[in-house]
Amino acid sequence: MENIIDVQNLNYSYGSGELQLQVLRGVDLQINRGETVIMTGPSGSGKTTLLTIIGALRVASDGHVRVFGHDLINASEHTLTQTRLNIGYIFQQNNLLRSLTAVQNVSMSLELRSGYNEKRRLEESAAILDAVGLGDRLHYLPDQLSGGQKQRVSIARALVANPKLVLADEPTASLDKASGQEAVEILQRLAQEQGTAILLVTHDYRILDIADRVVELEDGIIQPATT
Repeated sequence: MENIIDVQNLNYSYGSGELQLQVLRGVDLQINRGETVIMTGPSGSGKTTLLTIIGALRVASDGHVRVFGHDLINASEHTLTQTRLNIGYIFQQNNLLRSLTAVQNVSMSLELRSGYNEKRRLEESAAILDAVGLGDRLHYLPDQLSGGQKQRVSIARALVANPKLVLADEPTASLDKASGQEAVEILQRLAQEQGTAILLVTHDYRILDIADRVVELEDGIIQPATT
């Protein structure tokens, strides 16, 4: 299978000198096209730091990080930008703009895409919202939606541009069991249809069954957990 993430011997520290704190220690992680990988581990183990490095939101300088064939270690801003365009992001706080409707929030993910006029952006955003079960909520503002519905909007926003990879950081943390399970099942189904890989960080052990593979990050070191 095509390897879209290849992390080898990645180290990352915050601060310098006596105040330096190493959060990632020789991390190795490979993810294939279309694979769903869940990463678990205690708070402070470096999960979000690793996610942001893979997502080209944070630059590392020690180790080997290749995403879609691009080397992200000491990468140029152009390389980082091109990498981000092929990644969908989902976070614990859905980060929806309260003044925009659901369809407008989703369409923002297509703003930087060439060949998309406003009509096409809205049509494709409406289609993906329908796919996540919100076809009747297109023109609702975030404050008019439940927590589960807001997270489904964020899933639609992450997937509307057919990314090669979705990075999700605690996407079910603010949801009840039923809403959380529904959200990740929708995410997995749509990602599989698109051939999109998923790397999902969670403390929610109720959703581990959606994964092709589960890895654990502890003390900054990734180790196999379950398969």
